[in-house]
Amino acid sequence: MICNPGKLTDKGCDGEPDWVIEITSPGNQGHDYIYKLNLYADAGVREYWIVDPMTQKILVYYFEESAFDVQQYTFQDGIKVNIFEDLSIDFKELGL
Repeated sequence: MICNPGKLTDKGCDGEPDWVIEITSPGNQGHDYIYKLNLYADAGVREYWIVDPMTQKILVYYFEESAFDVQQYTFQDGIKVNIFEDLSIDFKELGL
């Protein structure tokens, strides 16, 4: 998700997105949990969610200024999006 419309060009996003949600695949989980996590943190992504359908868990990484936080949730939880004051996703309501 891109919060700053000034980042959008005819070619797509110029710069990092603010929020990334990644759905893991069974054959390449290390790519999401290690490589992309570090890549997004270094690039300035503010929030990164890793959704793992195999374990039905969601890891929420929050990178804001000098703060770093990670929380773990399940598909039965409602999760607040840290970069927005009034947005949350209730995974239980999604029926996954």
